Amino acid sequence: MTQPQPARTTETTAIPAELQELAAAIDRLPAPYREALRPAFDKVIDANRRRRQILSLVQDALAELRLDMKYLLFDLEATRRERDEYKRQLQELREGD
Repeated sequence: MTQPQPARTTETTAIPAELQELAAAIDRLPAPYREALRPAFDKVIDANRRRRQILSLVQDALAELRLDMKYLLFDLEATRRERDEYKRQLQELREGD
């Protein structure tokens, strides 16, 4: 008799507790049922991993966007200060005439 292979395909810390419980439940099934469910379970694990990767990429992109917005706001404020300074200088020149 061969040893049953566990349905878990990744580290247990990388998958949610619910999927870990499902993997444990699948491991307790008789071999024919376990073998029938393993491909579907592996697809769920892969989809979960891809979603986590996508979420991580989106979070990184949002963090970068926030930083870019801070730089843009800083630049906008600097441009406004320069504009106000040039207006003041122009007004002083006109008053001096």
